[in-house]
Amino acid sequence: MSANRKQKAVDPILMSVFARTFRSITDEMSASVVKTTRSPILCEAKDFVTGLYDAHGNMLEQTENLPILAFSLGPVCKYIVKYFGDDIHDGDVIFHNDVFSYGNQNNDVAVYKPIFHDGALAAWAAVKGHQADIGGAVPGGYNPNAKEVWQEALRIPPVKVYDNGKLRRDVWDLIFANIRFDIVQHDLKAQIGACTIGDRRVRALLQKYGRGAFETHKTALFDATEKMMQAEIARIPNGTYSGEGTVYFDGHHQGSKFTIRVTITVDDARVKFDYSRTDAQTDGFVNGTYTSSASATLLTFLQFINPDIPHNEGMVRPIDIVIPEGTILNARYPKATTFGNHLCPPNADAIIRALAPVIPDRVTAGWNNLLCSLTTGVDPGTNEKYVDIGFMGLKGGSGAMRGVDGYDHIGMIDASGGVLDQDYEMFELQTPHRLIQHEYICDSGGAGTWRGGLGVETRFTIGSDATQLVTFGDGDFEPAFGLFGGHDSMLNSIELNYPDGTKMVPRNKDLILGVPKGTLYRQVAGGGGGYGDPRQRDRSKVAEEVRNGVISPQAARDIYGFDGEGT
Repeated sequence: MSANRKQKAVDPILMSVFARTFRSITDEMSASVVKTTRSPILCEAKDFVTGLYDAHGNMLEQTENLPILAFSLGPVCKYIVKYFGDDIHDGDVIFHNDVFSYGNQNNDVAVYKPIFHDGALAAWAAVKGHQADIGGAVPGGYNPNAKEVWQEALRIPPVKVYDNGKLRRDVWDLIFANIRFDIVQHDLKAQIGACTIGDRRVRALLQKYGRGAFETHKTALFDATEKMMQAEIARIPNGTYSGEGTVYFDGHHQGSKFTIRVTITVDDARVKFDYSRTDAQTDGFVNGTYTSSASATLLTFLQFINPDIPHNEGMVRPIDIVIPEGTILNARYPKATTFGNHLCPPNADAIIRALAPVIPDRVTAGWNNLLCSLTTGVDPGTNEKYVDIGFMGLKGGSGAMRGVDGYDHIGMIDASGGVLDQDYEMFELQTPHRLIQHEYICDSGGAGTWRGGLGVETRFTIGSDATQLVTFGDGDFEPAFGLFGGHDSMLNSIELNYPDGTKMVPRNKDLILGVPKGTLYRQVAGGGGGYGDPRQRDRSKVAEEVRNGVISPQAARDIYGFDGEGT
């Protein structure tokens, strides 16, 4: 009885040990993925997330290298627990990407490994990463012409590739017979390896402290984190607030436009995000899934609160998210949904516009929207297939907020690696392309008392014959918006200059076949929106930025009202 009472007592120091150990494990898993994967999408751009979950699929901790993936593992883990029931064994490894069973994007393939202690399921280790290819009609996985999921990708509902520690060769071969690039096999093996690290570390933790202490302190950690989140929500005035964001062109109907509408209700220590008035799903591939959209909502809201809150199940308990099926943010089966992750920016715009009037000191101005390209082909130097997502130039700058300028060129979808999100030498090693220019653009950040982050210009020559190029995004329609007197930023653009002198401007959701070797690719990614009246900006900062080429002398004079004083 005495030992049992001790086991149930919560030791705050031990609770902290569990919390920090969970995080160190997911960080170690993340480091393993970086060091062992081969695709630049994973090892450089870090388009993946690692996580630990309890026996029921509740989040223990995660390392969100790419924020849009941050909350995509948990819902699937809970689904897998229900799907397999008692048929979960030590040594199992499960793959999943299916967007119609809580997946977020077809290319984002997750690996789950159950963790056992004393013969019983105790936890899960999981890694989800964006794969270089996932089958479907178009290499690389982005098909702007798709209308149904089968035209996009190979669907992988929960499936065991290892059963009781034994490789199911037939299942493995079936999956990879439908994927073009061998590198995907190697990368998923690396994800399995990272899960194995998580498995070992959690087993050691359970062996040291026991299952009882694990469960008791996990529950206490969830409860403490929930209270922290409730306190953050309570800082927002009670009320109902609405905002909108716009999505442009579904890939099929020129001039089409769709509105994301969110109603945010704050009631003491709870907050609800309701998207019931959002426009209906599209007939193109510009749709989202519930998981991708809810993840976007959560990561946007986390920007407004204490960054030190642990990321576990307790954090999401006070948050309700309603996204009706059939809307552009939660498309019905079998609609195409590859673009879903990229609905995060207009979703974030809607949330920021809703909350800016009541928490002006905690929101940012608009972030530059996405305009991206993906090139695939055969490298003539190696005779091997390659796929490249143009990470260097796809995003631009973030929005400013009260007291802080925006980040210059945030890199990936939402605040990832920045200007070196893709290493220049690795870009030329992994592709046949030759980089000519990648640099910040003067005056690209929206002017303000605090200016938006700078955007970038990228130029390279395409190095393979018959290159396929896919474009996707909305950044050429709407610039990042300013707040409270801050200025908007600039629009994005992509253009191709062919060797014969022909110039082509692709649509923002386009599939272009046969781009010839020697074509000059040029991309502009704008900056973030400014915050506050530009004429109130610190004179010494304006002077410094004029000297450094961040602001032009003309913009300093005409927009910032700078007369040269402060130099």
